[in-house]
Amino acid sequence: MHFAIGPKACMGSDCAVGSAADALVSVQVSYITPQLQFLRTLAVPHGTTIQQAIQLSGLLQEVPDIDLTQMKVGIYSKIKSLDTVLRERDRVEVYRPLLVDPMVARRARANKKRG
Repeated sequence: MHFAIGPKACMGSDCAVGSAADALVSVQVSYITPQLQFLRTLAVPHGTTIQQAIQLSGLLQEVPDIDLTQMKVGIYSKIKSLDTVLRERDRVEVYRPLLVDPMVARRARANKKRG
């Protein structure tokens, strides 16, 4: 299993010594597959969107197959749009497409128990 857990990152001049600590919010970006666990903590300026945080995290470079126009994203398991503004301690999650419809999977398990 591959782990991509990075150190805190920040943007441009906001990383400078003496910058106002309240100008940044701490967020995480995560993407999980059976082969990869990507979790990166970022310090980003107030007003940063989900899409901007994903781009800043390096996830799109690490997993070039991700297509944000096709995949859903959320914060703590709640689907959100890419233009959602992040707040302190939000965890952005990029969701993989479902391989099997949950209703179909439930029916198959129920039939297996009966049979």
